[in-house]
Amino acid sequence: MQKPIVVVGSINLDLVARAERIPQIGETITGTSFDTFFGGKGANQAVAVAKLGYPVSMVGNVGDDAFGAQLRDGLQTAGVHTAYVNTVNGSSGIALITIGSRGENSIVVVPGANGRLSAKSLEEAEPLLQMAGFLLVQLEIPLDTVDFLSRFAEQHDIPLMLDPAPARDLPNGLLRRVTWITPNETETAELLKVGLVDGRGAAGAADELLAAGAQNVLLKLGSQGCLVAEGSLQKKDHVPAFQVDAVDTTAAGDAFNAGFAVGLLRGYSAARSAVFASGVAAISVTRPGAQPSMPTLQEVEDFLHQRQTTVMS
Repeated sequence: MQKPIVVVGSINLDLVARAERIPQIGETITGTSFDTFFGGKGANQAVAVAKLGYPVSMVGNVGDDAFGAQLRDGLQTAGVHTAYVNTVNGSSGIALITIGSRGENSIVVVPGANGRLSAKSLEEAEPLLQMAGFLLVQLEIPLDTVDFLSRFAEQHDIPLMLDPAPARDLPNGLLRRVTWITPNETETAELLKVGLVDGRGAAGAADELLAAGAQNVLLKLGSQGCLVAEGSLQKKDHVPAFQVDAVDTTAAGDAFNAGFAVGLLRGYSAARSAVFASGVAAISVTRPGAQPSMPTLQEVEDFLHQRQTTVMS
């Protein structure tokens, strides 16, 4: 029996405006369309895992507003188990997203119910957490809750993947309890307190994160692909990105993390898992919306086959 992936994180409603470009500070422009999508980094990752055919459960909060029931139903429809998705007083999480014509985006997140996901909530979910084959978490919930989960994962010897987004300082000792940390360039720069990290400085940045205590590092480098740095190996693997016509990059990182976790649990090497994850992310950016853009396992396998990708075992 497969141990499920358990995602602990945010559940949002995304309010998405499209325009020719993202407005500058103080500027008002006319948009071209408006849509609402189910989102939230945690929920996005959970839905992506479910679409890939892997068992997944979500731990999180929705509000008791009109959006809460819709968000829960969206998760269930996608195949995510929601027994530990709680309804709390107040508004659900909201993300205000502006997307330009090249797929670039600007996002403001209002935590709402996500800000009330406490360590006590995780204590109540311990029967589920103990069953996990992989725990996935992000930073759209309180840091104390993320820290509690990292201690739980260490105590029960469960691998933990941290997507450090949105970027912010981490509690002392958290990094050493993380099995995989998966920052993008901006988040890496915030973690290391340096200027923007690009592909040229990725290897050095990975070494610094390993030295700071992370067990393994996967740097997401956008169009430059990703860098896989396993703490037990000196060799690093650079996996190029697939070239596609991007429509909406909103949940690309979430698609990647889900694909990487599924790959590892399917027994792939870290490098092969990164190739698989890159395929998941590449397909996702060719479609609008966060959760609606997530591909099925068959779609990913067909995509990789069409690209004649040779992956490492």
